Amino acid sequence: MNLIKSFFAGRKQEATPKLMTADEVEKNTAGEVSQSNTAPPSPSSSPPPPPVTVTTTPSSPSPNFPAVRRVLNIPTIAENVSPKVSDEVSIKAQPSPTGDQCLFAVNRTLMKGHSWYFSDFESATESSLAEALFCLDGVETVLVCESTVTVTRKDKTLVDWVPLAKQVGAGIRDALGTGKNLIAAAIVSKLPAEEEIREAIQKVIDTEVNPGVAGHGGNISLLAVKGNSVTIQMGGGCQGCSAADLTLKQGIHTSFRKAVPMVGAIFDETDHAAGLNPYFS
Repeated sequence: MNLIKSFFAGRKQEATPKLMTADEVEKNTAGEVSQSNTAPPSPSSSPPPPPVTVTTTPSSPSPNFPAVRRVLNIPTIAENVSPKVSDEVSIKAQPSPTGDQCLFAVNRTLMKGHSWYFSDFESATESSLAEALFCLDGVETVLVCESTVTVTRKDKTLVDWVPLAKQVGAGIRDALGTGKNLIAAAIVSKLPAEEEIREAIQKVIDTEVNPGVAGHGGNISLLAVKGNSVTIQMGGGCQGCSAADLTLKQGIHTSFRKAVPMVGAIFDETDHAAGLNPYFS
């Protein structure tokens, strides 16, 4: 009888599955994850992101409940690292070599893609920026070009720009703070196309300007037109001539603005230092 009981007890022990320890489960599961990671990716799809293995354990650990492993795909978190735009208005002043003008560079767009020349207070109507500057004593003309303002003063004999420059800077800040149109809407709406400006300026150069300077061996070339701003270059006897600045401001500028009232800034890219008075040499 005891022999029979011993026989059946041995069969029961063989039928009972052997429980693996937590270390054995960890080892076997790690092997499965490693094998799955080494499988070649499908050529028709992009490779999946690398898996992140997270091990969790029951709140009441027991040798009969091994640690459970799960494979999770964690999405990437993107953060905006762009710097913040400063709200502070910055203005830098640069007087011209002749001292009659001063250019003010502002870290704000004042007139996008275009420019405008204000010859007097009356022309500044409904343009808050020009109105603020013409209220200052001594301001003769104002030229606004994208993010710059060029001020010409009435008294050409003064050398020190500091007192007036401080007032101009304050006027620009005040105009930016009002929220009104810096340039009148009527001006912006009537701005012509670049090609129209180009044709009109080239006609003035061919029919008025160049015939006038030809007697001194000079010539004027139109280099570029951007919006309603033009860039010219003086050549021949005009390059390096001591009267070039006077010719440019009182002759060429006047001719351009009289024939093409919608023209804005007029830039001169002549290298007047490339030679000592080439016309007379």
